[in-house]
Amino acid sequence: MSIKSYRSVPAKPKLLDEFHNVMRRRHYSIHTERSYADWIKRYIHFYKMQERRELLVGKDQKVEDFLSHLAVHGDVAPATQNQALNALVFLYRHVLKEPLGDSLRAERAKKKVRIPVVMTRDEVSQVISVMNGVPQLIVKLLYGSGLRVAEVLRLRVQEIDFSMKQLTVRGGKGDKDRLTTFPASIIPFLQNHLEKVKLLHQRDLDQGYGEVYLPHALSRKYKNAAREWGWQYVFPSSRLSTDPLSGIVRRHHIDPSVVNKTIKRAVRLVGIDKRITAHTFRHSFATHLLQRGTDIRTIQELLGHNDVKTTEIYTHIIKQGGQGVVSPLDDMGI
Repeated sequence: MSIKSYRSVPAKPKLLDEFHNVMRRRHYSIHTERSYADWIKRYIHFYKMQERRELLVGKDQKVEDFLSHLAVHGDVAPATQNQALNALVFLYRHVLKEPLGDSLRAERAKKKVRIPVVMTRDEVSQVISVMNGVPQLIVKLLYGSGLRVAEVLRLRVQEIDFSMKQLTVRGGKGDKDRLTTFPASIIPFLQNHLEKVKLLHQRDLDQGYGEVYLPHALSRKYKNAAREWGWQYVFPSSRLSTDPLSGIVRRHHIDPSVVNKTIKRAVRLVGIDKRITAHTFRHSFATHLLQRGTDIRTIQELLGHNDVKTTEIYTHIIKQGGQGVVSPLDDMGI
């Protein structure tokens, strides 16, 4: 009796597996991938959906109700609600191939106007002075160049121009490149730091490692670039780790928690009561430049803001208190 052989039909990948594959093909960052995946899981659990087809039945209404629930009952910030929406738009458009309608009528989260926390120059000096080593160098760049913490940590050796005293920020917020100022006072400290990093990189190469993550398809286009000195992170991690996307053992950059913990400890040590984070140094950079008379359009470019209205928030800060309106109580002399 003959036995007929049938070609096995590959099983359709699970929804989240397919989602991760699409995200990586489209070169989204690992952070965005994780955030979007979390929102998709919350969306599925919210409706207790068991099958893929359930996502398609009344999809627009489901998304509207989910987003409204986040705004009304979850009391989420507008940015959080927008992130959830972006994740679901991506899911339906690029994974399920069933784009959402153009006019979702979800209840929108109310946008709250927040005045950023800013330190005085003296407070910045106090906080930085009680730090040391690599964390201090990173914080000096946060304040001295107005960078976001992720931008400092992703900085590559070739993006520092010592002669022009400028930094090139590659793939900043919104995947935009920009140039920003570079504090000359840290040049000798940074050069000394890079000498140590270069020795570490050479040791990695000698042990068969030394490869760094390259964005998009650069690693395929330039075969040896991942091991070249210019592409290495300025602030590499103290240990090697396995890349969760490729499985390759690499030396990634320092984790942001290292910087955040150092800042928190320093602020507590000097006794400042303000809620200071890594981003506070960027706010302080912009505010202090305004106080020195720097044109707001220039500050907008240095910070990488799309709209000058975003930068104008710092003009409100310098017009308050001692920089602006004097309290009527001070006129009474009592």
